[in-house]
Amino acid sequence: MPNSDEQHGRASGAPIITLVDDDRNILASVQMALEAEGYGVHTYTDGESALQGLLSRPVSLAILDVKMPRMDGIELLKRLRTRSNMPVIFLTSKDEEMDQLMGLRLGADDYITKPFSLRLLVERIRALLRRHEVSQAEVTGDSTAGRSILVRGPLALDEARHQCLWNDKEVALTVTEFLLVKALVVRPGLVKSRDQLIDAAYGDSIYVDDRTIDSHIKRVRKKFRQVDEDFNQIETLYGVGYRYRDIAS
Repeated sequence: MPNSDEQHGRASGAPIITLVDDDRNILASVQMALEAEGYGVHTYTDGESALQGLLSRPVSLAILDVKMPRMDGIELLKRLRTRSNMPVIFLTSKDEEMDQLMGLRLGADDYITKPFSLRLLVERIRALLRRHEVSQAEVTGDSTAGRSILVRGPLALDEARHQCLWNDKEVALTVTEFLLVKALVVRPGLVKSRDQLIDAAYGDSIYVDDRTIDSHIKRVRKKFRQVDEDFNQIETLYGVGYRYRDIAS
């Protein structure tokens, strides 16, 4: 069972955050810092129990350490992404650059290296939650039942619900994936460079390389092809970037 402040989080309407790390000192200090900011907190000391908890009780955001018993953070993220698209921050050590990149390519939305300041972690959490809010902000589009929906042929992005539909079938996207798709479909036919896509999905809060964007696009295509095997609207222009090919164009 997790150590939690769930009652406080529900009562205040604040986001609830899951923290997973086998270092109990880190758990205690981070939990205190987050609760001081008004967040509800669940804590776990191993990946296996964290996975069970996250799938049974979804939260607003999860923070995952890399090195843990019973299931490491990379495997936890991999399994979590088959069932959930909640925002995820990865915790790594300075000498774990490959783990950072692997985490981002598997679907993590941000990472922070140890040792870190609690203030920095809180700011990263706020930034990621704001990114999630941005992905739900209204954009110019067709309004249905009071909601603003961006429609491009069979594609519909309902930002108020963080919902992506293709031919009325839901495509489950993470926050980062949703922002990438939005950046492409807002101006169909126009090429977006990898740098432009990095800015759209991450802003200036985190550095990622081009291969990370390529991995995200590959994951996005795979998810669309799970509902339509003929999906080919996201085109690669080698050496330039990506564009969304509007079926209607």
